[in-house]
Amino acid sequence: MGRIVYIHGQFVPEEEARIGLFDRGFLFGDAIYEVTAVINGRMIDNDLHLARLERSVGELAIPLPLPMEEIAAVQMELMARNGLRDGTIYLHVSRGEADRDFFYSDGLAPRLVGFTQAKVLTGTKGQREGISVDLAEDPRWQRRDIKTAMLLGQVMAKQAARARGFDDVWLVEGGLVTEGASATAHVITADGRILTRAASQATLPGCTQRALARLCAAEGLTIEERAFSPEEAQGAAEAFQTSASSLVMPVVRIGECTVGDGRPGPMTRKLQALYLEAAGVPV
Repeated sequence: MGRIVYIHGQFVPEEEARIGLFDRGFLFGDAIYEVTAVINGRMIDNDLHLARLERSVGELAIPLPLPMEEIAAVQMELMARNGLRDGTIYLHVSRGEADRDFFYSDGLAPRLVGFTQAKVLTGTKGQREGISVDLAEDPRWQRRDIKTAMLLGQVMAKQAARARGFDDVWLVEGGLVTEGASATAHVITADGRILTRAASQATLPGCTQRALARLCAAEGLTIEERAFSPEEAQGAAEAFQTSASSLVMPVVRIGECTVGDGRPGPMTRKLQALYLEAAGVPV
């Protein structure tokens, strides 16, 4: 018996879960998703993730499948039924099921799916030593601010980066870094400013990014929201990326260039510690 998953109002063993052939998420990628980190049995930044889920379905005119408090209750029940201490909770909302047609009716019932994934999120080799990221042209659509399930561009970019010997990839458009394929990109200048792109339709508003920004404000650290080029990133003092599943991840190589001295820098270490402390994780 595998995990217990949530699908269409029921908690069932994963082996019994079924998605309908005519689900629009399956046929058109007409769906959104969210991933919340769980550390020591506690959901991290979940208020931000649920707020983003609500915004994403609103941007696509998909009705909420349940009230937000009931969605949060589904997450808690998934954690309890699977004994999840460390890992992630995935939520997926599709527009619903109907015979295949580009046009959709307003009466479709949205479908909610949820499951857990147990994994180690803290103290990983990447967080200790840093990771390398490739650079690739951004192949995605123009509404990246909506967390849709259409991830083929990211899949292809990540797969190509791994084939080239990199751990991950940052995407580039018009000569400027947009974001990582599944993370928010940040660099740190020689004078200690943290650079990351401002919110727009070109990037996904990162929940870990927003939580970290609050901590930086409380510490008096400067975050400058602006685009930066791959060359500026490669010449930065430090670099890192943020996401629910990687938290604050040092980046020590960008393309063929080593960042700084090739090790996670002191500012990145400080940010890692701030984030973990706020999450209630001993550092």
